[in-house]
Amino acid sequence: QAHLVESGGGLVQPGGSLKLSCAASGGAFSIYGFSTFAMGWFRQAPGQEREFVAAVSRDGGNTDYASSVKGRFIISRDNAKNTVYLQLNTLRPEDTAVYYCGARSAGGYGATYQLRGQYTDWGQGTQVTVSQ
Repeated sequence: QAHLVESGGGLVQPGGSLKLSCAASGGAFSIYGFSTFAMGWFRQAPGQEREFVAAVSRDGGNTDYASSVKGRFIISRDNAKNTVYLQLNTLRPEDTAVYYCGARSAGGYGATYQLRGQYTDWGQGTQVTVSQ
C-alpha cells in the first residue's frame, strides 16, 4: 500500500521559515518508482477548503505556485530519497494551516497539477502555525 508521510511542521513566528518533507513509500511508489509521480502540496485552514500551494513535475524540472505563496515558498524533490520538500519562507499568520502532500501518476514528463481531484494519494498532513 502506498504511503505519504509529511513532517516538519510546527509553531513559528511571522517572518520565520520552516521546511516540510513528504516521504513516499510502498505500493505504486515501489512498483513504478517515485519518479513517475508528479507531486504537490496543498493546505487547509480551519473552516476552509483544501487549496493548492505548489506542484512539481516528475523530474523536478517544472514547478508551479499559488499566487499567495509565489516568491516565498519553494517546492523541490529528491527522487533518490523518494521525498518532496516545501521550503516556507517569510511566513505570515495567514499561512497557518494543515499542509498535505499529494501524488499522482504523471502522464506528461514535465506536467504539474493544481487541482485537488487530480491527485490520487495523500498524506495525513502536518500542522503549520504562524503566530507571535
